[in-house]
Amino acid sequence: MLRALKRMFKGIWLLLVGKADSTADSLGRNPQVVRAQYDEVIREKGTRIQEYQKAVAGLIAQQEQKMAKVRTLSEELEKLEKLKAGALAKAKQTVEKLQAAGESKEAVHRDEDYQRCLNAFHDFSSTLQEKQARIEELEADVKDYGQRIGEHKVMLEELMREIDKLRAESHDAVADVISSKEEKAIADTLAGISRDSTADELRRLRDMRQQVKAEARIAKEMAGTDAKAQEAEFLEYARESSGNDEFDALIGLAGEKDAPAQTPAPREAAGESKLPE
Repeated sequence: MLRALKRMFKGIWLLLVGKADSTADSLGRNPQVVRAQYDEVIREKGTRIQEYQKAVAGLIAQQEQKMAKVRTLSEELEKLEKLKAGALAKAKQTVEKLQAAGESKEAVHRDEDYQRCLNAFHDFSSTLQEKQARIEELEADVKDYGQRIGEHKVMLEELMREIDKLRAESHDAVADVISSKEEKAIADTLAGISRDSTADELRRLRDMRQQVKAEARIAKEMAGTDAKAQEAEFLEYARESSGNDEFDALIGLAGEKDAPAQTPAPREAAGESKLPE
């Protein structure tokens, strides 16, 4: 009993699956469904392209930020170079002044102004090196961003071309489905497999037209319009014939054929014929 129930449920399940597959297959052959499916694919791809564009825009924003940082650091480098040159000039001036005063080299090195200029010079030099290294790092990042952004732009262009191709393919697919259905309907009709509803409709319309024409002809005959039309036609012929004869007589074309025929003499009564004397 349990096995029988299992087989029954399995059969029902397979029947439902088969019907669902058949329905899906039929829908997949519908031109409107095909167009809608292509539109859905195009929309999904368009959404992904928009997300891709946002990501590329983020890379471009980061690249621009790094470029702005490079410009700022470059301005700071220029300032540090000037400060470094100023510290060096101040140190030279201090050394010259101390040397002029007869101070020894050791005394010059211990001088407060000299130490301040020396420390400033070293600080400026160290900062310059750090900022220069940072600028080089940022410039490398900017270059890398530029290369990656260029590659992504090429990919975006390819994706946009793919969208255009899909739109064209959508029209071709719908046209192919419609033409295939028409060709199959014609082939099936010729093979006697199925009947084309449009052919039946045309046949019905043609039969109806013939029926209407026949009904009109019957109604016309029943109303006597045909007899009246014939009388009118005969009167017209008589009028034309009379007019032609009158015209021929006026111009002298009336001949012997127009002369009245000779009436034969009446036969003599039987027994009254004269015999030769």
